[in-house]
Amino acid sequence: MKSETGQKTAADLNDRDEPIYQALLTAIVEHQLPPGSKLPEEALSEVFGVSRTGIRKVLQRLAAVQMITLSPRRGAQVATPGVDEARDIFATRSLLECANLPAVLAHVQPPHLAALSTLIEEEQQAHGQHDGAAAIRLSAAFHIQLQAISGNQVLTDMVTRLTQRSSLVIAAYGAPWQRGCRCDHHDRLVDLLRQKDLPALTAALQHHFEHIVASLHFERSGETLPDFTRLFSGHNGAAS
Repeated sequence: MKSETGQKTAADLNDRDEPIYQALLTAIVEHQLPPGSKLPEEALSEVFGVSRTGIRKVLQRLAAVQMITLSPRRGAQVATPGVDEARDIFATRSLLECANLPAVLAHVQPPHLAALSTLIEEEQQAHGQHDGAAAIRLSAAFHIQLQAISGNQVLTDMVTRLTQRSSLVIAAYGAPWQRGCRCDHHDRLVDLLRQKDLPALTAALQHHFEHIVASLHFERSGETLPDFTRLFSGHNGAAS
């Protein structure tokens, strides 16, 4: 799509690199590209079959949402949140998600509860199968869908971004098999949501975040260069 002046719009340019952006974002969030991973333009350009200019635009978008870092000397790397930042991410999530619970309770309906229960079942299956990527994805989806019940799209978008950054924290500081959240915590949250017990629901969600932070080991990951060909086969030629 072009503007009235005949120039390509920002939306048009973003549409062309969106598949690459989503592929890289998903790989980061699902811990296929751990914190500290190098993201060289030349290697990514080759595996995606696009120009380095196209890759550079994608990397700039990822840096804008704080999923990677860009520096003249070190190039692009998957972000490694510092300890203070890691704690702040979960503290912010606790503040936002707990503050929105009255609105969630005001709008919750049986189909919402059924959808959340389905996510928990799928998350439990992912843990049982040691499918880390699915466990992370489903854990984030639970929190996003819980907040989305309120109908506050702005807050839901903020929670979505924060869940992505939370995944970086867990990748950097979590135990070898710490993927997403505790399923039994999610079960408890749904039970309290069904009972419409706001004080208990708020306390349980606060405890949930406190438990996650307490389980983290604040040791930094090292730098790595992943196998981009294996990760992104099938994405060749998505943008230019």
